[in-house]
Amino acid sequence: MWGWVMRTTRQLSITLPNEMADALKERVASGEYASESEVIRDGLRALFARDEAVQLWLRTEVVAAYDELRADPSTAVGAQDVRAHLARLHAHRRSQTA
Repeated sequence: MWGWVMRTTRQLSITLPNEMADALKERVASGEYASESEVIRDGLRALFARDEAVQLWLRTEVVAAYDELRADPSTAVGAQDVRAHLARLHAHRRSQTA
């Protein structure tokens, strides 16, 4: 009986900026990765994990904060207060490095 076997990989052709291509080749040359494909797969896994973490953060913390704000708008902080707070933080950090 003949069965069809589906491929689990697909070959792609990509174009990278020189700096990225050089960094990719350096990782393979160092022995950190066995092939350029492994570097790309690892990078995509990291990208997908980051995207998943952002989605989880949006669904949990951001939605909860939004719901709290809708329930009690008096807890909101105005844009001017945020700017003033950030300016104070910036000034403090600059004074620490001066």
